[in-house]
Amino acid sequence: MGLRGKLGLIFLLVSALAILVLCVAVYTQAQSARLDRTRSFADERIQLAAQSYDTNDVPVFGAKVDDPELPPQLRDAVLEGKRATFKTGSPHAKMWAAVAVKDGKVLSIEQDYETSDDSMKALQRALLLGGIGTVALVALVSVILAGSLSKRIVAVAGTARRIAAGDLEASAAGAVGKGKDEVQALATAIDTMASSLRGQLEAERRFTADVAHDLRTPVTGLTTAAELLPPGRPSELVRDRAKVLRRLVEDLLEIARFDSGVEQADLELVGLGAFVGSAVARLRMQQALAPDSVMVYLFGPDETVSTDSRRIERILANLIVNGLRHGKPPVEVTVSGRTVEVVDHGNGYPEELIAEGPRRFRSGMAERGVGHGLGLTIAAGHAKVLGAELTFGEAPGGGALARLVLPPGPETESVSITR
Repeated sequence: MGLRGKLGLIFLLVSALAILVLCVAVYTQAQSARLDRTRSFADERIQLAAQSYDTNDVPVFGAKVDDPELPPQLRDAVLEGKRATFKTGSPHAKMWAAVAVKDGKVLSIEQDYETSDDSMKALQRALLLGGIGTVALVALVSVILAGSLSKRIVAVAGTARRIAAGDLEASAAGAVGKGKDEVQALATAIDTMASSLRGQLEAERRFTADVAHDLRTPVTGLTTAAELLPPGRPSELVRDRAKVLRRLVEDLLEIARFDSGVEQADLELVGLGAFVGSAVARLRMQQALAPDSVMVYLFGPDETVSTDSRRIERILANLIVNGLRHGKPPVEVTVSGRTVEVVDHGNGYPEELIAEGPRRFRSGMAERGVGHGLGLTIAAGHAKVLGAELTFGEAPGGGALARLVLPPGPETESVSITR
């Protein structure tokens, strides 16, 4: 049951209980007033009857002298010098009135007392119909009010999901409208959090771009100078570290371009399965990899897609190198339709990366090795430019699984090939 149903049910139960208590109180008060009126009427009659008997020795209004059926409680009260009334219980309720007369005798009047007459039945019907109508009205109003509150909370939740998805310009306060209640306070707090997050991300982006830009020139000079060193083991180590530093600066510059939002895909028709096989073969040559370190599998017909082949190759290279560096070979690349999966046989991706996606300068679990966390971040950036979905998870047989799903397009077609 959602919040709307719970609030509506609470309002309904509380109102129904309040109306029930009110109806019982009204009915009880009406019964008490009716009993008082009957007692007063009986008392007036016994007084008139006593006056007539004391004067004329003639009982009136059906009064009886020393009636043997007179209730003992009433007889005792009269003998004590009191004028009293007494109501007997169901099923045949009667109202008695008695008073002492001359010669020490007791004069009494008896009359039927129906606990439920037409007026009380009419009151019962009125209370029943009025209570049902009031409960129905309260239920309708409570549903409307709870629906309004639930709608505003759902709007806040929707805005929070948009912010989590990357839309940091979304406004929760604008979604819930004006107000000064707790929902408005929650929306304002979410907007404040999003504003703070925007500032932090912008500062991180500026830092990445500035660092990459400032390091590019000295790193280029360092790489050139390292090439001029005389042959030898120390020179090789310097040149190797200089190349690593240069790749790091290039990665930072690439991430800075993603952050600026200027990257666009250069679309072309590509046979995905054949292209992936060629890209893996080129990577083997560039990285001097063993043939069995990376395996490519194609299931079903090779699908031709409209995409940017350079970015696809960059994504594959980063995923495969990450699997070889932090996992265990062989790395298996599987192509099925518009989906490409890269699986290694290591310890798998950390749970934080699976849940939140890659983050720059986060290398993950220690057992996955050390690194800067830029390779997967760049792969995710290229996938975003392509409009593709890149997710990370755990392979069915263990190990890390990266799945790239390319978006469908009007130019997509399937071509059967033989491998």
